[in-house]
Amino acid sequence: MDNAQLPEEFDVQLYRESYTDLSGLSDRKLRAHWRTYGRGEGRVASKAAYRENFLTLVEKANSILEIGPFSRPAVEGPNVKYFDLFNSEELSARAHAVGYTIKAMPKIDFVSPMGDLSIVDERFSAIVSSHCIEHQPDLIRHLQNVSAILDEDGSYFVIIPDKRYCFDHFIEPSKITQVLDAFKERRTTHSLAAVINQIAITTHNDSMRHWRGAHSDPGYLDSISVRSAAAEKRYAEANGEYIDVHAWQFTPTNFRFIIQRLFDMGLTDLNPERVYETPCPRDEFTAVLKKRPARKKLGRLNRMFQSLLEKRSRTSWT
Repeated sequence: MDNAQLPEEFDVQLYRESYTDLSGLSDRKLRAHWRTYGRGEGRVASKAAYRENFLTLVEKANSILEIGPFSRPAVEGPNVKYFDLFNSEELSARAHAVGYTIKAMPKIDFVSPMGDLSIVDERFSAIVSSHCIEHQPDLIRHLQNVSAILDEDGSYFVIIPDKRYCFDHFIEPSKITQVLDAFKERRTTHSLAAVINQIAITTHNDSMRHWRGAHSDPGYLDSISVRSAAAEKRYAEANGEYIDVHAWQFTPTNFRFIIQRLFDMGLTDLNPERVYETPCPRDEFTAVLKKRPARKKLGRLNRMFQSLLEKRSRTSWT
């Protein structure tokens, strides 16, 4: 998809027309208001911030692969194929087990229990995932595998939970050093820290309560030590088997920063063309990563990467 077809992250006219208290401001002052107040208040500056509008951008593609549709695919149609950890019958059983109502279970075209995208033997003009990228143990390798099955001018459309407004609220935003660490380790399962975060540190998942500043339930702090012990026990009992948790905690700001740095370092050729801010009262944001021609690793950034890897060999990263 050409960038001209992608909505801008800040639509001046939409912003002015959506909020009567701002209708008299100039374009410059509207932009200043957005940067200073609007984003934090969850005001909508682009229609693409809403998943239902964002997904119409995907539907324009000639060929689409959705990663991890489970029983509720984000996109449907004759030009769509699906990749998942389980086949259709297994997904149906899992959906029934958690009480999901199934309208029509999608046919899963590509199945890999380890989430290995290299089994996909086709290329697509668009790839989409919803609440999937944060589960990837090795974010860099995931981006590289996505790129390998994208057309040269293809795009990766992602819908991502905003850690500020979901159960990840109390977990620190992910850092690029952690992403590089996972890549260095060629991580295929989640770390003990990720399992403890998911089981012991997560809180309620009511996005509107988070927007209003109510981030925990009674007894939350008192339960952390007990839940931490349960997390360590579960990790030990798994004996290296995959436990499905969030590996990464993103906001629009740190997601853009991490992906842009990885692109600049030559570790991915997916560039963050658009990152749309989280609208109130929702708990997710949207982004478009555009495949760009391979670029030579920048000397300074590549040296920084090597320095980080050397540091990793001497000490643990936080």
